[in-house]
Amino acid sequence: MAINYNLAKVYALSDNDPEFVMQIITLFVTEVPQDLQQIDLGIKAKDHKLAYSFAHKIKPTLDLLGMSMAHEEILQVEAWTKAEGKRKEIEATFESIKDQVDRAVKEIKKDFDL
Repeated sequence: MAINYNLAKVYALSDNDPEFVMQIITLFVTEVPQDLQQIDLGIKAKDHKLAYSFAHKIKPTLDLLGMSMAHEEILQVEAWTKAEGKRKEIEATFESIKDQVDRAVKEIKKDFDL
């Protein structure tokens, strides 16, 4: 099974501090799924500002966790919000991000006994 996240950047940033690493992954597991719900609401309601603010919020976390594909896709969501695009243009991209986050959350919970 493919690894859906990579903590190399987190360890580098934290000087291998296990407490810091736990803070970051706990934040990811608890907040990012909620933030994705807000992006979903923003897309469904064509509330571009809402979708943008939460896409912008999770962008650094996706990068930090080495989720490069999801990070690329969240940039597409940001671009879509700025262009005030139509909903169907972004739905598949959003589903892909959500799927990657769901898998990473499951893996992290298993790997760290959360």
